[in-house]
Amino acid sequence: MIRSLYLYGRYALGAGLNVPLQRLILSHQKRALPTAVPEPRSSLNAVVDHLLRCQEASGDAGFGSFHLVSGYGRTYPETTGYILPTLLAAAPVLQRPELVDHALRAAELLLKIQLPAGGWQGGRVGEARGEVVFNTAQVIRGMLAVHAHTGDARFLAAARRAGDRVCAVQEADGTWARHNFLGVARVYDTYVDAPLMALSQVTGETSYREAALRNLRWVLGRQQANGWFADADNTIKHNDRPITHTIAYTIDGLLECHLRGGGDELLHAARRAADPLRDRFLRDGVLQGRYDNTWRGSEAAITTGCAQLSIVWWRLYAITNEVRYKEAAEGMVQWLMRVQALGMRGPEGGRGAVTGSFPLWGRYEKFACPNWAQKYLADALLCSMGILPRQ
Repeated sequence: MIRSLYLYGRYALGAGLNVPLQRLILSHQKRALPTAVPEPRSSLNAVVDHLLRCQEASGDAGFGSFHLVSGYGRTYPETTGYILPTLLAAAPVLQRPELVDHALRAAELLLKIQLPAGGWQGGRVGEARGEVVFNTAQVIRGMLAVHAHTGDARFLAAARRAGDRVCAVQEADGTWARHNFLGVARVYDTYVDAPLMALSQVTGETSYREAALRNLRWVLGRQQANGWFADADNTIKHNDRPITHTIAYTIDGLLECHLRGGGDELLHAARRAADPLRDRFLRDGVLQGRYDNTWRGSEAAITTGCAQLSIVWWRLYAITNEVRYKEAAEGMVQWLMRVQALGMRGPEGGRGAVTGSFPLWGRYEKFACPNWAQKYLADALLCSMGILPRQ
């Protein structure tokens, strides 16, 4: 509580010296989103440009984030990993071949900083943190995407080393509690299972698939009848009302694993969690940041989770052809583009991006434009243009 008050005070002081940020704060106070927004291609170009600015500012070819008060941050290996498939998918759509070069530069960095045991560190470069299973799995996504694009065996070898490490530290119950953030088991490790299943398909090695299926069985046992998942938050304190970001990780991981042959039970579980959020969005036009076990919401909207849920609904529309998924997915993309458009009134470094929360002083990534929100905004825009990224 004291730290939170300190941060708000610091950011308020910073805003007092920053006229563009004052304009952005005022626009978020009014909550009046623009009625006219660019079409998805323009929005995609804008958010990609923002990510490239973050990459250039990192100093090492990886991707950091932009903070509205303190500026650009250091490279985050986890998110750098899963930004790579996004850039590779966007390059032909936008007719921007240079995006491939940016992805390959970042991929070379990830090869360089892979840890001896095979994983990748948690946190940001320079923080000297140990390896984390979830973070490692997201870099596997990037390694597989770059290998598929280039055929360069180094990237597949790195993915295999990482996959072997993830399998080696799995618990008997199928979780990765001791080797993950906070040292606890969480259902959003379905987003670990998906790249493991992809790695199994590419290599023919069944141990990766078997590890994923063990974890998925544990995850399914944590779902309530109304679709809500226990142990879905990335905190201890608020695990009774997880954020939409980690709820969406859980659902999307289930869907990816279903599409990779994991079985219809995974699809049914994903739909039970996706449908209550879809219905709330179609009713209210917005989603809150957290949801408890009765699907009662609280806190400000989290743009990352909103973008991820749009992707989930696009996937479900492609699978089921049910029009309510399409309506929700399209509506959420429109909402995100409106939030993105407000950024043109703010600091130059944040233009093209969405803030972590809406309004920007919400508790999740306050006063910041996290690069993972931009990755999922880009993916949601690609989905709206008919491209469904897999890695």
